Amino acid sequence: MRAHEDLEVELGHRFQKRELLQHALTHSSILPELEANEDRRDNQQLEFLGDAVLGLIASQYLVERFPEWSEGQLSKSRAQLVRQSSLQAAARRLNLGEYLRLGRGEEETHGREKSAALADAFESIVAALFLDAGLDVTRQFLCRALLDPALAQGAERLRQPDHKSGLQEFLQAHGRAPATYRVASESGPGHQRRFVIEVWIDGQPVGRAEGTSKKEAEQSAARQAMERLSHADQDG
Repeated sequence: MRAHEDLEVELGHRFQKRELLQHALTHSSILPELEANEDRRDNQQLEFLGDAVLGLIASQYLVERFPEWSEGQLSKSRAQLVRQSSLQAAARRLNLGEYLRLGRGEEETHGREKSAALADAFESIVAALFLDAGLDVTRQFLCRALLDPALAQGAERLRQPDHKSGLQEFLQAHGRAPATYRVASESGPGHQRRFVIEVWIDGQPVGRAEGTSKKEAEQSAARQAMERLSHADQDG
């Protein structure tokens, strides 16, 4: 585990309350291994706050740069910006996994490379920055670490459809129950997991897809289900 000072250089901020940074980097797996007199808080509460701060700043970022976009376009683009794969990619650019405080079991299963742990840690860092330095410093960090790199890939990429939301809207419009998603199988080591997800509608599997995260596989399965339902609707 690298020194916190190195991470502060990456973040562009030196913490006044150093305990906030340690709190943000503490994974729940290490709690049983801590001494009774040590701080026994993991980063889950900071993750909760960071999610809200990130949503606010991402919303402001999009509104300022794309004043012509509709509410729907903005909402879908924000979802793209703050999805797990985007956050873990930003965390990797910061080498955030190298700073996590993990339990021995999590360390042995490549916890520093797990997408969920990295995304959660990134949100926790956002919260820690917000509590230590306020909204402006946090906004500057997020623009540099997450939002500007995403926009550099092209605004149109941000506007790619959210297939799960589209499927839900289609089902609702046709008076049908919401879709449910089930993990059909998991494979691969902890740092290279593959998930096969099925989407079920009215008690029947309608789509099935594979991805490196559950969210990715769910989106692909939802797209497949939408294509099948649309064709069936046209044929009917």
